[in-house]
Amino acid sequence: MTDQPTTPPPGHNPYFQHPVPQGPPPSGPPTMTQPLPVRRPRRAGLTATVVATAVVVGGLAGVGGAAVYSSLDGEGSSGSSASASPSTSQVVDTPDTPAPDGSVEQVAAAVLPSVVKINVSGTEGSGSGSGIILSSDGEILTNNHVAEVAGQNGSMSVDFNDGTSAKATIVGTDPLTDTAVIKAEGVSGLQPATIGKSSDLRVGQSVVAIGSPFGLDSTVTSGIVSALDRPVDVGSDGQGNTTTYPAIQTDAAINPGNSGGALVDLDGKVVGINASIRTAGSTQGEAGSIGLGFAIPMDEVMPVIQQMINGETPTHARLGISVADASGQDTTSTTEGARVEEIGSDSTAGKAGLDKGDVITKIDDHVITGADSLVATIRAYRPGDQVTVTYLRDGQTKTVSLTLDSDASSSSS
Repeated sequence: MTDQPTTPPPGHNPYFQHPVPQGPPPSGPPTMTQPLPVRRPRRAGLTATVVATAVVVGGLAGVGGAAVYSSLDGEGSSGSSASASPSTSQVVDTPDTPAPDGSVEQVAAAVLPSVVKINVSGTEGSGSGSGIILSSDGEILTNNHVAEVAGQNGSMSVDFNDGTSAKATIVGTDPLTDTAVIKAEGVSGLQPATIGKSSDLRVGQSVVAIGSPFGLDSTVTSGIVSALDRPVDVGSDGQGNTTTYPAIQTDAAINPGNSGGALVDLDGKVVGINASIRTAGSTQGEAGSIGLGFAIPMDEVMPVIQQMINGETPTHARLGISVADASGQDTTSTTEGARVEEIGSDSTAGKAGLDKGDVITKIDDHVITGADSLVATIRAYRPGDQVTVTYLRDGQTKTVSLTLDSDASSSSS
């Protein structure tokens, strides 16, 4: 949601080292998985050209389809022996029946009042994103990359589903989980969303995405959960802290402007925050949906969200090590995991006996396939949680239990 992203080349995540949760920033080109950019206003001439092109293409498709149908139907051919009797369209009464339980229609009716469009403007530009109402008096959840466009001196407003709008201010932001809380001013009686448990999701389960793609507020799309716990790395800040999370992957159409909107189950409960997409390139700088969208799972970020609401600085769990993909370090080995590159001083990993060169393959029952996988998995825990780390050392599998550190006293995580 910052300036228009430049689509990077295809391929796996090129970052060599990833802080988990401290260390120098990774180097190399950005990944293809990226936060959804703000839908920024285009020049009128370009917009008109795009619309006109769409209309022309649609018209050609319609004429072609009609021509084929007429040919097959035999209308207008010399072999026709009689004229068909003319007919006219019928007007019928369509009763307004209630939407079936668990239908997309029912979910949309229930959740649309709890999702908003967010308009942001700052020194680097302007655009729009989406948000989820958390309280009746205006607390709204969104992505950090939506809120940060406003910066310190920018402006922000919220458009509600009923057509009203209000100014908004930032309550708190957390770049590491790409979440933020804002507050709409002078409002009451809003309909808060119902928060569900993302841990209850199953692959293949139907979900609905609600937001404002390309500025089109109150847009509803549907699909399924394509995968769970997908490590998604959307970049890092100046201190080397990566924004990596164990994402919900979905084929529900998600586009620029959907950022911060709701991913809900068919009970109408919010299970994720739509945040990023996989791009296949775009000649206009803003790629559209290719069926690979990613949402931040609610279970992992609710503690962070509550900290921001309470006016606290968000904290995150950490091992206190820097790692790299194990498979990329030794061409003779096919072992997948996160190879320890550095051990932080006085870190919980160091105290537990982990050493440089160890390859972490599991955290509890979560299989670790690389550096991003480890970072995303640790981000799903909270400081003080106890975990069992499985690792390889000199070809031998070892395990150790440790208590995760907090980044409360450090800028690194």
